[in-house]
Amino acid sequence: MPLAMNREVFITCAVTGSGATQDRSPHVPRSPRQIAESAIEAAKAGAAIVHCHVRDPETGKPRRDVHLYREVTERIRDANIDVVLNLTAGMGGDMVFGPVEAPLPLKEQGTDMAGAAERVEHVRQCLPEICTLDCGTMNFAEADYVMTNTPGMLRAMGSMMTEMGVKPEIEAFDTGHLWFAKELVKEGVLKPDALVQLCMGVPWGAPDDLNTFMAMVNNVPEEWTFSAFSLGRNQMAYAAAAVLAGGNVRVGLEDNLWLGKGQLATNAQLVERAVSIVENMGARVIGPEEVRARLDLTKRAPLAI
Repeated sequence: MPLAMNREVFITCAVTGSGATQDRSPHVPRSPRQIAESAIEAAKAGAAIVHCHVRDPETGKPRRDVHLYREVTERIRDANIDVVLNLTAGMGGDMVFGPVEAPLPLKEQGTDMAGAAERVEHVRQCLPEICTLDCGTMNFAEADYVMTNTPGMLRAMGSMMTEMGVKPEIEAFDTGHLWFAKELVKEGVLKPDALVQLCMGVPWGAPDDLNTFMAMVNNVPEEWTFSAFSLGRNQMAYAAAAVLAGGNVRVGLEDNLWLGKGQLATNAQLVERAVSIVENMGARVIGPEEVRARLDLTKRAPLAI
């Protein structure tokens, strides 16, 4: 497939993530206030979309408490800058197995399995424009941890998101995830103008070599919108690669802590670097209103409780 560079690019900032990075950099936000403030600074730096997880305010460990999401949402919505809100819905599918000769029962520490409605309750209450849908199960990075998303679970969660009027951002960690996402569109679970994030270099999904990346790009339907990212030192290289391949950009502390050798980054600095890359390639960075028009998004206030 010939490359068709994207000339109108939006940048997503993945603000904090759910990885064990909270003690590796003082810039990784923990509390709802810190997460919201970091998201707002990223928006001021040029991010049209902020992608948010929540953490325990004291320990920094990943959480999925609805009240934490509500506080983040309300703080961002009350800010004096506009930005598209994207909340994760990837939590609640974590399985940690026992030793290889006795994998069951699952280890209590680290295992967090919830039903579809519980996994999207914060989305129902907060009503962000976008929420993520991790379209597959995979061995994930650390120990015997499996990120679990069964076909039935994804159909249920995807249907709920669509009915809420929240656009799912398909997170694809391998080509099979795109295959199933296309099936969800075919079944009417997701709308035809799907949004997808190509997640490269996450062990043990798709490696971030360019041949694999282009295999992922070539599996994205023409009517879909895609972004892409890679981890660590390759984050900025993939900002350029994504634009060149016709996509959009994701950066942020969820995926990379460093601005340069020995220099810890803030989210705003990573966004500023991405803006520079995009503009130096001859493309234009677009803002939240243009993103809403392009992706058919609706900005709403959280539900009253």
